[in-house]
Amino acid sequence: MPRTADHEERRRQIADAVIRLISEHGLDAVTVARTASAAGMSVGLVQHYFRSKDEMLLHAFREVSARIRSRVDERIRDGVQHERPLAQVMSDVMTEYIPLDGARRAEYRVARAFAGRALDSPALADVDTESARRLREDIARAVHNGKECGEVDEHLDPQSAAVRLAAMMEGLALQVYREPEGTAGQAVTRFAVPLLEAEVAVVFTGECRQYAK
Repeated sequence: MPRTADHEERRRQIADAVIRLISEHGLDAVTVARTASAAGMSVGLVQHYFRSKDEMLLHAFREVSARIRSRVDERIRDGVQHERPLAQVMSDVMTEYIPLDGARRAEYRVARAFAGRALDSPALADVDTESARRLREDIARAVHNGKECGEVDEHLDPQSAAVRLAAMMEGLALQVYREPEGTAGQAVTRFAVPLLEAEVAVVFTGECRQYAK
């Protein structure tokens, strides 16, 4: 039986409740009863849409990943539309994964919580792996395109460059998350984007002939 728009909206509401609980209280705070209360639903209604807690968590993890992915896709479309250099587009894309504000910080906490649980859950691990793979594919594609237009040295391997930049971004995101407040935290946050841009500039060293005036 096909799912209706109302069905999907209910599932999104439940996912939102799970995400809020994790971002505010941690993964252990998530129960069907607490999720139902946070979503303004009955326990029975939540169980109607999700047969188990694990199924509910899996949907919430997919929802978080999809939200980040949606912003990334928007960054890419915007860069193409406005003919921005690939280096700038990739810096903007990777910045979406850095917890520089409240919304991204909450997402990062949720993603880390799920990544930890994914160690013992193949279904969650698949979502985590696919999200990481898609980011590397985005970077590798940008590097490949950069080689064609002149922004990247023609001898650079796109796959190795993608692994390097993704690893740097993930490490930087963790550093920012660990230092949310105080002098140290402000310093890490202030340096985050310039450090990311500097690392991207090591890969994208030239100027795109396509956009040259």
